[in-house]
Amino acid sequence: EVQLQASGGGLVQAGGSLRLSCATSGLRFGDYAINWIRQAPGKEREAVSCIANADGRIHYADSVMGRFTIASDFAKNTVYLQMDNLKPEDTAVYYCAADWGTCTVVTDIDGMAYWGKGTLVTVSS
Repeated sequence: EVQLQASGGGLVQAGGSLRLSCATSGLRFGDYAINWIRQAPGKEREAVSCIANADGRIHYADSVMGRFTIASDFAKNTVYLQMDNLKPEDTAVYYCAADWGTCTVVTDIDGMAYWGKGTLVTVSS
């Protein structure tokens, strides 16, 4: 059974940092791209970042470029999203999702193979 477990959310002031983790099990970690997708209240889902474990490709949304960093730990089958200089507009539920292959410029959110439960990030002003 494939499982993705997102954790690390919380309440932080603007300008602060959080690190999210996506622990995976039951899949061939090296074959999958792990995506972070967020959804703010009343808004559509937004693809935030992606890392492709097969070829190392990384993608960031323009809204987080330069502030967020994604990385994979192959020993732990876990992907991290380091979020720095957080802004109130980063407030959302963050989900990790896995799809076979690489990252693409336009993320097929509805086409993700596996999803984890979300973790809430709240950034106060």
